[in-house]
Amino acid sequence: MGFLFEDGNFALFRDGFLQTIVLSALSALLALLLGTLLAAFRVSPIPALRAFGTAWVTVFRNTPLTVLFFAVTFGLPALGVHFDHLTFAVLALGGYTAAFVCEVLRSGINTVPVGQAEAARSLGLTFGQTLTQVVLPQAARAVLAPMSSVFIALPRNSAIAGAFSVSELYSVQQGFSDGDGISIFAIFFWVACAYLLISATVSLLFRFLESRLAVAR
Repeated sequence: MGFLFEDGNFALFRDGFLQTIVLSALSALLALLLGTLLAAFRVSPIPALRAFGTAWVTVFRNTPLTVLFFAVTFGLPALGVHFDHLTFAVLALGGYTAAFVCEVLRSGINTVPVGQAEAARSLGLTFGQTLTQVVLPQAARAVLAPMSSVFIALPRNSAIAGAFSVSELYSVQQGFSDGDGISIFAIFFWVACAYLLISATVSLLFRFLESRLAVAR
């Protein structure tokens, strides 16, 4: 398995690893922001916003991620929207993950007693103020465990970006396999270890947040 430390191999692996981290981090940020907005839409008193949130979740949760990558990578340029391959990958992966973030947050919102929202409205808070200052903080703390599963899966889902000209971690195995005498097992062993490291780091981050933000029962 020492092929990783041969000339050129480590640099290729390192660049793919860093690209995966960048892609995952940007996609996670987009998913968190967009998913929170969609969750607000889904509990909004405005029918048009509820319909939009429901439609987004229904479409993105029930469409294969590969199809979404195709739609974003080839559909947006046909509409005159041009970005680099990494940006297209972030839009596809972030939009897809946002649907799951939305549903996790919405389940957390449903755990907050209705009386708290009614009390907030009786004090003169608007729907937006009630949601952001009273409901969402409690909902987010209640759903840290299921939310961690969403973000742990995100780096693995990013492997699809390799088929769309993004030089991320999984795609480096193609570069390795083009060389002579390199074991396929060794290639996938190091790639799997890298994904495991990323997933373990995300898991530890959420465990830390759970311990710091645990709700007393």
